[in-house]
Amino acid sequence: MTTGLHPGGQPQDPRPTGNQALPRQERVGHGAPHADNRTRSAVITARAAASFDPVGRSVATARSFVRDTLQGWGFADIVDDAVVLTSELVTNAVVHAGTSADVLCLRSDEGVRIEVADRYPEREIPLQATAVNMGSPDREGGRGLQLCAALAGRWGVDYSPTHKQVWFHLDLPDRPVGTRTAGPSLPAHLLPLADGRVRVAVIQIDRAGAISAWNEDAEDLFGYAAEQVIGKPLTDLAAWPHTPGTSTGIVEALQLSRWEGTYGLRAASGRVTPVYASHLRVRDTGGEPSTVCLLVRDHERAVLQTPLRASATDTTTSSEGQATDPFEVFIGSPAPDDLDGLLQRTVERARDMLDGDSAFLLLATDDETELEVRASTGLPSARQRFARVPVEAGPGRYGSARMPAVHEDLTVVPGAVPLLAGTGMRSVVTVPLKVEGRLTGSLGVAAEGPSRYSNEEALRLQFAADRIALAVESARLGELERLRRGSLSFLVEASDLLAGTLDRDQTLALMAQMTVPTLATWCAVYTIADQASDPYLSYVLHEDEERIDGLKALLSKIAPPDPVPTPGARVWAAPGEAAHQAALRTSMRSLGLGEPASITSGIGTTLATAAAVGGETVVLPLVARNRVIGMLTLGKPSDEHFRQEILELAEDLSRRAALALDNARLYSERTAISQSLQRSLLPPDLPHIDGVEVEVIYRAAGEGNEVGGDFYDLFPIRDGVYGFAIGDVCGTGPEAAAVTGLARHALRLLAREGFGGPAVLERLNSAILDEGARSRFLTLLYGELWPQEDGSAMLKVVCAGHPLPLRLRQDGTVEAAAEPQPLLGVMEDLELYEQTITLDPGDVLLCVTDGVTERREGTRMLGDDGLADVLTTCTGLTAGAVAARIMRAVERFASDAPSDDMAILAMRVPGLLRD
Repeated sequence: MTTGLHPGGQPQDPRPTGNQALPRQERVGHGAPHADNRTRSAVITARAAASFDPVGRSVATARSFVRDTLQGWGFADIVDDAVVLTSELVTNAVVHAGTSADVLCLRSDEGVRIEVADRYPEREIPLQATAVNMGSPDREGGRGLQLCAALAGRWGVDYSPTHKQVWFHLDLPDRPVGTRTAGPSLPAHLLPLADGRVRVAVIQIDRAGAISAWNEDAEDLFGYAAEQVIGKPLTDLAAWPHTPGTSTGIVEALQLSRWEGTYGLRAASGRVTPVYASHLRVRDTGGEPSTVCLLVRDHERAVLQTPLRASATDTTTSSEGQATDPFEVFIGSPAPDDLDGLLQRTVERARDMLDGDSAFLLLATDDETELEVRASTGLPSARQRFARVPVEAGPGRYGSARMPAVHEDLTVVPGAVPLLAGTGMRSVVTVPLKVEGRLTGSLGVAAEGPSRYSNEEALRLQFAADRIALAVESARLGELERLRRGSLSFLVEASDLLAGTLDRDQTLALMAQMTVPTLATWCAVYTIADQASDPYLSYVLHEDEERIDGLKALLSKIAPPDPVPTPGARVWAAPGEAAHQAALRTSMRSLGLGEPASITSGIGTTLATAAAVGGETVVLPLVARNRVIGMLTLGKPSDEHFRQEILELAEDLSRRAALALDNARLYSERTAISQSLQRSLLPPDLPHIDGVEVEVIYRAAGEGNEVGGDFYDLFPIRDGVYGFAIGDVCGTGPEAAAVTGLARHALRLLAREGFGGPAVLERLNSAILDEGARSRFLTLLYGELWPQEDGSAMLKVVCAGHPLPLRLRQDGTVEAAAEPQPLLGVMEDLELYEQTITLDPGDVLLCVTDGVTERREGTRMLGDDGLADVLTTCTGLTAGAVAARIMRAVERFASDAPSDDMAILAMRVPGLLRD
């Protein structure tokens, strides 16, 4: 949802303008034969606009937007009618028509005009020639225009090719000039309580969210001088509570035209001071927007709080004598659509009904052994939300949430209601919520004074709890079903992501990114290399990237959690305690009370880190193959708790993440071992041969392979004589690499024993055949090289089933330099012979494996002729340049990655280089 308010000026139509046709006015309400545009010509003194997505929750958000806007303008008398009409029209748009809705509120001296536009330009107007037929009240749609006809002073519909806009005008009732709201005279003992002088902090926040003004009362309330905070973001000081039913945070609240509610500000002492605030968005003469915030201590909220409109009746019978649903009498109608909104409305109505200072509502877990705080008013709700207390806190009826209980003075029985410890509440009444005899929750109201409640109030509250219990349970089950569906989708997506990588670092990053911000505000992953190693902080992530460094520094200074293999989440208090101590030291230094520091972070980084880590922190073990390989740590900001459903989802995720992390570890270890063994099969650095240039290029096919079935070698046999080989074992991968190692080492050993080329290959053939079922046939080009004093080089080669070597002469001619002979590893008796080649200065001998010549693109193949054509262009090039040009030609011949190993060995007798 996007909102905005612009005081004064003419309204700007929120709909697209472009080249669309001018809107056409249709018949309007109250029998008007033509469109009534008097509101359009009136002086517009303020406007507020908002857009809502086509989802069901947008209807409740639209109601809240209109209610807050009109109450902010002081039009409480017409709020209910406006909210009802807006609710119907937005429902028609986002639910029935399935489009987004734009809501525009216009304030003028004649009243209020509200326009609701959608993107479903269908014409359906109730005729006004006859009496309006409201139809069945049980119908889901079609009532919006009929309600406009019944409630609005004027209304109408505007159409364009892409939009439909329904507007209605509500006149303001007559009231005394200058009076907005008024209350009766009250005895002194009924007036709101204030501690001595009431201080109203006035804080101004600029466009960027930084504090630009800080008055003296703000200094008295929070302990910071103006120069300490001006220029700092308000978010560094604010402890923002979860707003039930919405995702509004302090950044969003500062952008709204008007906002009113409760949150906390962290004082210089490090403690959070609950405040009641009223925000107003203004702009200066230059058009620069800012937000003016008025704040008082929460118990003095009456100074700023807008009085709520009293209910028209407190009985179960309306003025017309018709029976009214007791649920609607208590909760109000219409009831909120979401569970959090319903629970918050419940505690507010319960508090008002018993004239209490606070109220709270807890929901029971599935096994009815614990109660979880879900809504509260008049209490530090952020600290209490999702906290858990046992159903049976002690012996007797007063220690069980299953029975109504009245505590006249909590100071006499400390700890009787743990939820109220340290809140200043003294008397409390609690009643159970039950559905079909099963405990589903507990509702309580508390007051600061003692002996405020008796059994009579308990009966009244129990009556209200009985009315609301079924609706709460139904909403809870609906929310639980939505959470479970969402959890299933989340786990499926998480499993797919984790299964898609075997990289350890990427797995750690995925674990953190899947938990933040979906499950927690921040997370840290500790890993354990082996059972003898200590946990190591491997990864830290916060939803605010600017907090990551401070969070990492804080966690690095404290001992890691114990690697306990017990499944489930356990609370880890160390980060919160460390954050609190760091914030306290920083605050004391800023006030000159602590030891001086060489580098002072002030109230910025340390306090922000403390707020980020100061909530509940839990640790989940990462267990894979019956071994703890790490811990997943999840945290909330100051005073927040985890929901049990979130912890259960995090536990499921930790099991999947642990297995993925261990798989990544095993894969990394296997890859490292495999690569180490493969590197041992490659020859060491090529020897330097006087008078001959040598260059080798090797590419092994297959991911993670450094050596395959192709191999090469160049080694000294004796002084002035060198052996060289290039071969291809059938197949690729580890099996082929094993034969590669056998062949390379056998060649070196046999050659240095003085055997000639044919004898070397015949003995190698016997060694391959001795491998039995593991043997593989082998093509091999083996030769001996004798550099000559005249600058030439003599070679004796044997080509056993291998692609023939090619000789490039200085004149550019290319010819085969050997004859083909039988390959190795197939026949026992081989009759091989060697051939002598003389390389003149400038000549090149090119030896390749079949991965080069059999490079394919569809039905085309490079082949021996294609290789010879490329070699003819290499006249005058060095051996390195020849090998590089051949490899580029092979790679460019086809777009797909090579599927076979490739080796290129180029030898050149230096001659006259080409310019």
